[in-house]
Amino acid sequence: MVHFPTIGVIDIGSNSIKSLVASRDDRGGITTQLARTIDARISAGIGHARPRLSEDGMQRGLEAIRELLGDAAPFAPERMVLVATSAVRDAANGVEFAKRIQTATGYELRILSGDEEANLIGRGLTADPQLANLEDFYVFDLGGGSLECLAFRGRKVEQAISLPLGCVRLTERCVENPEEPFGERDRLRVTAVCREGFAKSGFGFVLPPGSGAVFAGGTVTTVRAIIGAKAGVPVSDTSPVVSIGALRALLDETATQPLAARKQIPGLPAARADVFPTALATVLAVADIGGFNSFLHSFHNLRYGLAAELLQG
Repeated sequence: MVHFPTIGVIDIGSNSIKSLVASRDDRGGITTQLARTIDARISAGIGHARPRLSEDGMQRGLEAIRELLGDAAPFAPERMVLVATSAVRDAANGVEFAKRIQTATGYELRILSGDEEANLIGRGLTADPQLANLEDFYVFDLGGGSLECLAFRGRKVEQAISLPLGCVRLTERCVENPEEPFGERDRLRVTAVCREGFAKSGFGFVLPPGSGAVFAGGTVTTVRAIIGAKAGVPVSDTSPVVSIGALRALLDETATQPLAARKQIPGLPAARADVFPTALATVLAVADIGGFNSFLHSFHNLRYGLAAELLQG
């Protein structure tokens, strides 16, 4: 009987900390045994010129990591890997946080470069059975600190870049008062910063016309959760195809509401309510720049790329 090892991954992001416990199936795919997300927001201040992780943010992060490690323990993973992305990578005290994690948990933290993050997200997306028939396509993954952008040709990464356009970062930079409605000036600022970021990045929309576009990450997951809540169905039962029209309508709806009202929207986690309009405006800016009419959403991203790396061979 073939033994398929079980591995565990904890992804420490700017806005949320995610876990995955997984193994290979007998067809070489990835079987999810446990997946969980905790909105810990370790990245307050990431929009500053010299960002630092706050003591409160680091403490929230440590508590979330301990909780996720406890969740994974009953599965007895043969390997457990902890990684961090933009918030820790960019913070002046990111290495200090990594040392605190190792002291508290015994696990060394791997701080991913932007290129590593983008390419691992790409690897995770190609492990999604839903995307098995896509050959040429774009992938975007919006986090709290960064936006990962990839272009696949023949299912191979042709371009990969990490842009500092995460929704926490842009909210701090562009939104005058997150507790108030998201006004037209806020929307224009976010859009302008996104356009400037793409223009300076060198990322080219070079695939054949009509190539698909995939969006991963918490923003579109939340969009589907809100759609599901309105329809009375779980997020997994909503369509993975999200139209730009639906995104615009949702931004129009939520932008008029102050933070206190947004926190009451079914399907929208209260911890994301302050950055959600910025995130929607960013997704719409990407659609406008790339000329996309819809996005195909995938739950497979960085965690699954790391799982594929750990389970290879």
